[in-house]
Amino acid sequence: MKRRDFLRTSVLAGLTATPMFRELSAVAYAQNARPVRILLRSSWQTVNIGDIAHTPGVLAIIERYFPDAEVTLWASSEYSDDVHEMESRRFSQLKKVVKGWVSLDGKKCNSPELATALEECDFILHGSGASFVAYKNIVAAVARTGKPYGIWGITWNKKPIPESYTYPDADQQEIDFLSTAKFVFFRDTVSLGMAKEAGVKAPIMEFGPDGAFACDLRNDAAADVFLKEHGLETGKFACVIPRYRVTPYWKIRNKPMTEKDKENWALSQSMKEHDNGPIRNAIIETVRQTGLRVLVCPEDRSQVELGREMLYEPLPEDVKKCVVWRDRYWLTDEAISTYVRSAGLFGLEMHSPIMCVGNGVPAIVCRFHQQTSKGYMWRDIGLSEWLFNMDEKSEIPGITPAVLDMLTNREASLDKVEKARQFVLKRQERMAEALKNSI
Repeated sequence: MKRRDFLRTSVLAGLTATPMFRELSAVAYAQNARPVRILLRSSWQTVNIGDIAHTPGVLAIIERYFPDAEVTLWASSEYSDDVHEMESRRFSQLKKVVKGWVSLDGKKCNSPELATALEECDFILHGSGASFVAYKNIVAAVARTGKPYGIWGITWNKKPIPESYTYPDADQQEIDFLSTAKFVFFRDTVSLGMAKEAGVKAPIMEFGPDGAFACDLRNDAAADVFLKEHGLETGKFACVIPRYRVTPYWKIRNKPMTEKDKENWALSQSMKEHDNGPIRNAIIETVRQTGLRVLVCPEDRSQVELGREMLYEPLPEDVKKCVVWRDRYWLTDEAISTYVRSAGLFGLEMHSPIMCVGNGVPAIVCRFHQQTSKGYMWRDIGLSEWLFNMDEKSEIPGITPAVLDMLTNREASLDKVEKARQFVLKRQERMAEALKNSI
């Protein structure tokens, strides 16, 4: 088979999202084309259920639009057996997981499995994340193979958000390399604007939702056991998540503090009442005015103890008896199975709200500048009324009324969520179209 015919039939074999795609797929099978092979660079860390959710979300999109594709996951070193087991139960497309590195010139690779995956893949896809997370990995992979690559759903900032020290200034090499991608989808329009201003000139540069919107992992059995043990009934409780200004990864991973860690920890301590106090007030009014119970739960490991300290222990006794503090971390599947049984979610995190909205559950986001511009995606998908900036004093008093309205005006809240979800689905279809046309 000629190369052009091979590429054409490989693409057609994987696409069944529309009747046209199904017809094309039938043609490809008639010609005995092999499935499309996608190498997905994703899975950044496992101490945060949101970071975990990126990968199964992207896999779900690939499954929807490329049901016959073979996907190899190029995971980071932290990717764990329990996370792999969870994802493998859901995705038959996930043929293998590889780890390792390639030198920037592409000449050396420390993993035979990764070398084979790079050789055999048709396309290299960078999954969603807090930045162009695996920039150097993709540079190295392209240097080694010359194969096309694209990016789905990242936040990107050439210049740090004012006063932020989380992400460094992008250099010209990264800007130039982004311009060679087949497509770059940014998960918030602030990032998209910055990339254009910086001079990134990829042929397709558009808003493309965070992959976690599509995450549909479930562990209903674990969720049901926990909820029953704590007297939480479906539809009769809200979920709440606390947060530090800067996640203390040194504490999560039991490592010595650096000078920067000490600076960040001091900031987090000084701001934890400012940030979590309004969330605690919303818990109090939720219990007293709606009759709902509340589950204080974590998105990352550091938030288990923070939830006890800042949201649970200080509560008045009449409220505390209606609030459950989850005393241990969990994985993404159990979390989503819990969220979909709740009346809604609010707090200081981003990815639990993303997973909620992706699964039809109302959710409010409260953000601050240390979290980069990702929170503005709530505005981008039509949920600006459920977005609050903790750095704007004038916005904080609106949190509790918005929470009460979201939880009590059920029909209106569900309608709002569905409109946002449909918008996200359309953008996911556009992302899949860009991938189809790039293979």
